[in-house]
Amino acid sequence: MDATTPNTHGVDPMERETMRRVVWRLLPVLMLGYFCAALDRTNVGMAALTMRPDLGFSNAVFGFGTGLFFLGYFLAEIPSNLFLNKVGARRWFARILMTWGIVSGLTAFVWDGWSFYTVRFLLGLAEAGFYPGVMLYMTWWFPSFYRTRVVAIFYSSSTISMIIGPPISGLLLQLDGALGLHGWQWLFIVEALPTVVMTGVMWFLLTDRPIDAAWLKPEQRTWLSERLASERAQREAVRKFSLGETFYNPSVWLLTLAYFCKNVAFVGVLFFLPQIVKGLGVTTDLIGLVSALPYVFALVALNYWGWHSDLTGERTWHLAGPWLVWAAALGVCIVIGVGHPVVLMMTLTVALVAQQSAEPIFWALPTALLTGTAAAGGFAMINAIGNLGGWFGPWAFGAVKDATGSDNTALLCLALAPVIGAIAVIAAGHDHRLERIPPRS
Repeated sequence: MDATTPNTHGVDPMERETMRRVVWRLLPVLMLGYFCAALDRTNVGMAALTMRPDLGFSNAVFGFGTGLFFLGYFLAEIPSNLFLNKVGARRWFARILMTWGIVSGLTAFVWDGWSFYTVRFLLGLAEAGFYPGVMLYMTWWFPSFYRTRVVAIFYSSSTISMIIGPPISGLLLQLDGALGLHGWQWLFIVEALPTVVMTGVMWFLLTDRPIDAAWLKPEQRTWLSERLASERAQREAVRKFSLGETFYNPSVWLLTLAYFCKNVAFVGVLFFLPQIVKGLGVTTDLIGLVSALPYVFALVALNYWGWHSDLTGERTWHLAGPWLVWAAALGVCIVIGVGHPVVLMMTLTVALVAQQSAEPIFWALPTALLTGTAAAGGFAMINAIGNLGGWFGPWAFGAVKDATGSDNTALLCLALAPVIGAIAVIAAGHDHRLERIPPRS
């Protein structure tokens, strides 16, 4: 894990050593936190294999309840990020992890649709602010030259959770009956524990700002603070947005629409992927392993694509291009059908690899546009409203599947979302003046 490796010819040794220290100090902690977030957010997809029949949930009830996470997320996102900007990341991230770990564990004790809806909503409230908070935190520590590949490394933890999470969840489902609990109950309880443990890790190991980093040499703290201040001044010389202006800026709203569309398709497929795999005739004990396979390829793709975007300085087509491939692959699934399970799974893999590879690129656009409090509010708004797509996607997939009995028809509906998202990204554009690298000192 070295975000300073590519294109380092001519880089001052102090810069290289400073960024190496920052990467190795902060990224492992942030990645472990996001690993827990991805696990606690998505393990409901594996739990549904036995939870849904045990509790008598229809596809529509499960999809609606699963997506309610994003309504809670939406309501708390902007206040959470503004509060983080005020009190610092260390305290606020620790609070977020503690509360969402407790609520995630409580999912084991739902008994009907309304209790499921309530816990999912509360989980969204609890977790709100972590992901956009990390995106804001990155701007406090990483110059733009490093940021996209660093976000790619950070996002890898989510992809890793999708690789090892489903097989682990599959094993936990086998505990059915132990101590009188269902397997899906054990899944929620056991997988919530790492999040609670991470509360202490965040509290003791994170540092709010470079100026507070006792683990950097004085000259390294000075260099990093000045470099980041220089970039901020450069952005604000092009255009400085106030918090209020951020909320009616056309580019910010286009990026919000794009992020909404991304989540409609991605979350819709993600939560129902284990059930899609089951429908291909895969046995229950292998569903987790097969569901994880696409993310093995995605892990390599997203890190390469983030590195390539930083190397070239190009953002728009590095994002819109994979989204169009993603949409096309979902559309091809309709033609293939369940009669060709291997080919269908390969096509779904292409779709998920394309989606994952573009994920780190997205946040390079708003981070190049917004600074200060406007960045805190803008990132939160994009993530909050955009994540409502994560509510709409599973609900739409479940409702269409209940109505038609077909995974493929539901996938076709989801395939339209990345196309609209790609168009919005292209329309928003990207000011390459904001990617100009200040002279290294």
